[in-house]
Amino acid sequence: MDEERFVLAVSDTCEPIIVAIYETPAEHRDMGMHSHPRGQLSGLRRGLLTIGTEAGAWVVPADQAVWLPPHQPHYGYTHGAVESWSCYIAETACSKLPDRPCTIKASGLLREAVIRASRWQGREMDAGQWRLAMVLLDELCAAPSEPFNLPMPSDPRLVLIARALLDDPGDRRGMAAWATWAGISERTMSRRFVVETGYSYTVWRQRARLMRALEMLAEGTPVTTVALDLGYDSVSAFIALFKRMLGVTPAVYFSTV
Repeated sequence: MDEERFVLAVSDTCEPIIVAIYETPAEHRDMGMHSHPRGQLSGLRRGLLTIGTEAGAWVVPADQAVWLPPHQPHYGYTHGAVESWSCYIAETACSKLPDRPCTIKASGLLREAVIRASRWQGREMDAGQWRLAMVLLDELCAAPSEPFNLPMPSDPRLVLIARALLDDPGDRRGMAAWATWAGISERTMSRRFVVETGYSYTVWRQRARLMRALEMLAEGTPVTTVALDLGYDSVSAFIALFKRMLGVTPAVYFSTV
């Protein structure tokens, strides 16, 4: 994407939708916390992407996309070689779109429309481009949305625990040890995790480990190393949990991403 198109994408003038396709080599690419006046729909044709806000974070495989409403502070980074796309949608066209970040299932029609729209040039849209832009908006409106993969708690004591686990998902300390460390009773910690994230502490920690596992695997880390670094009792235990939560083994998952 050239510099002029990027300036248009992060402004809220001219076209209601601007599309960009990005390719990055097999390296980590970090896009620090930022925001822009347009809404942004981001997905992948190949690879794996992590996107997050202060409220939560999630890993995006190739069949999903993430919607961020206008002015939403967010960060993102890629894992290994990726081919990603983003639709920047003018705030005036976002009234019927979700008012909070969410993941959606990207339909084949949505992905093909994005590829076609990425070839547009110039500041003004012709009649055919307008029709395709409306198809993109219709597909986004109709796409089933899902909650964050890993919501963050709001209680300051739970935030301490959650951030420590995100920094080191393989930490083997149990709930009692974490509660003592954060200055909260184990009972309160258990109850508040469910209330604030929708998951028990145990399930939340499993999801945190799984998200990190996806990132490590996408970067080429061997399955054995991933399992041991993340604190699983064995490689087979990790593969079994991966399959239970995602439906397939790591090898099959990354053969289709």
